[in-house]
Amino acid sequence: MLRKVAVIVLADVAVFELGVLCELFGFDRTEDGLPAYEFAVCSVGGLPVRTHAGFSISPSHDLSPAYDADLVAIVPHDNAEEFPAEVVDALRAAAARGAWVMSVCTGAFALGAAGLLDGRRCTTHWRHTDRLAELYPTAAVDPDVLYVADGNILTSAGTAAALDAGLHLIRAEQGAEVARKIARRMVVAPHREGGQAQFIETPVQSVECETLQPLITAVMESLDRPHTVDTMAAQAHMAPRTFARKFRSETGATPHDWLTGQRVLLARRLLEESELGIDSIAARAGFGGAATLRHHFGQRLGTTPQAYRATFRDRYAASVAS
Repeated sequence: MLRKVAVIVLADVAVFELGVLCELFGFDRTEDGLPAYEFAVCSVGGLPVRTHAGFSISPSHDLSPAYDADLVAIVPHDNAEEFPAEVVDALRAAAARGAWVMSVCTGAFALGAAGLLDGRRCTTHWRHTDRLAELYPTAAVDPDVLYVADGNILTSAGTAAALDAGLHLIRAEQGAEVARKIARRMVVAPHREGGQAQFIETPVQSVECETLQPLITAVMESLDRPHTVDTMAAQAHMAPRTFARKFRSETGATPHDWLTGQRVLLARRLLEESELGIDSIAARAGFGGAATLRHHFGQRLGTTPQAYRATFRDRYAASVAS
């Protein structure tokens, strides 16, 4: 049962992420019939900790609460790759006794330093997934998801994904109704669709190739046409197999994967910046119909074109207006 929660903070702690955990687990909602948590913000030696916003906080606990908490969480700080030995030991001890161990954003690097990501699926903010995988090669880092629960280890993506992970944990431990009521009090969705892949800014890439550059440029300018490996090979005056090998050596991707990726990127831009309907966008991007567009959106972004537009259309309009 989830009763005791200990949150570990380090120098230059990220305020928002800490605030999310305080709001989820440190706020008394017993008047609404919701469970109360014994909540402690902890630091090494119980010493004051500066935040990345320029002010300091004074935790009322050293790391002692982390040794009997049901959930031990660590939030990101500026130096995401160095951790005091006391913190690493506390995380290892919590995991070993079966407590939940949760990281928020780049707090995942602390779990990696403690050896808790070895052989596990995990995630962090999409800007840092490559570095996490580089430092901890036995971890299965997933850059596309909002959070991952692998055994008693829970990792979340950047910033607001702490809400998704925390509500998932509450839902798993105390039921969907408790999670729904807490989400309602916080005025957030109890469960968000899709993963963080939809938030990654991936501009249409300019590919520079030794021999295929004219073809690449021509295809990117005519994505609405029915390009195939055979038609592209013919344009390049190569046999299909020779073309496929040459294409991969120069771009790092298969012709089909590259073409699909470019079409998804174009569809994203049209969903954000145009008033075109889904069928028209599918045709403009070369997918033929809305069903094919939905299929590839689901595979690559973990969401639907309609949900993507609802999320990002207003953001684009606001940026233009400003």
